[in-house]
Amino acid sequence: MRALFLIPVIGVLAACDTAVPSSGAGFNTPEYQAQREAALAGQTGTNGALVPPSVVSSEQLSPATAGGAPLQAPTGDPDADIANQTAAALGATSPQASAPVPAPVASSNAGISDEQDFQAVSNRQTIESDAARIERNKANYQVIAPTAVPQRSGDAQPNIVQYALSTSHPVGTQLYSRAGFNLRAKAQRNCAGYPSADQAQIEFLAGGGPQRDRKGLDPDGDGYACGWDPSPFRRAVNN
Repeated sequence: MRALFLIPVIGVLAACDTAVPSSGAGFNTPEYQAQREAALAGQTGTNGALVPPSVVSSEQLSPATAGGAPLQAPTGDPDADIANQTAAALGATSPQASAPVPAPVASSNAGISDEQDFQAVSNRQTIESDAARIERNKANYQVIAPTAVPQRSGDAQPNIVQYALSTSHPVGTQLYSRAGFNLRAKAQRNCAGYPSADQAQIEFLAGGGPQRDRKGLDPDGDGYACGWDPSPFRRAVNN
């Protein structure tokens, strides 16, 4: 009984359903294919060359510009139109001409010598003027004869340079006797009070050295206090 009631309802719903058209039916019809082939033949012509835009559409376009430069109107010649459009595009993208760089301005500076500038020197000097200048320099040339080294005045300190040149034995060679205990430790302690070995040698000679060593500055008896070395003075004279 229930099945007999559902059959009329299903029939009513089927009658109300709208059929969905096929989306591809119109592209496969002979009429569409004929219109497409006719349109392609009209745009390219029989020889395959491009036709002017006016053949495809009669719509009037406003003058276009490419980078601020107006494009030329179609001439009817496809090759000429393409050439005009290409030239306009290249002109719009071409870089702007740079402003000319001004030439450097030569500045005169009296504080800078131009002796290394051949052009500048050749404009004011000649072979004759150079020869005259050389003669003037020779006339002004003076030879100063050497004089004796002045003697020291008011200085009673011993001359360690003179003492170094008066000796010939190397450092560590004992020539003078030294007596006492812990001479090296005493010398190390006393030598620490001098700013340099030269000053210690001066004090050593002023106190009776090299024969006498009152302050204990020469424990090995070589005549050189606190490790002072006369070799640099001897080499300076030999060289």
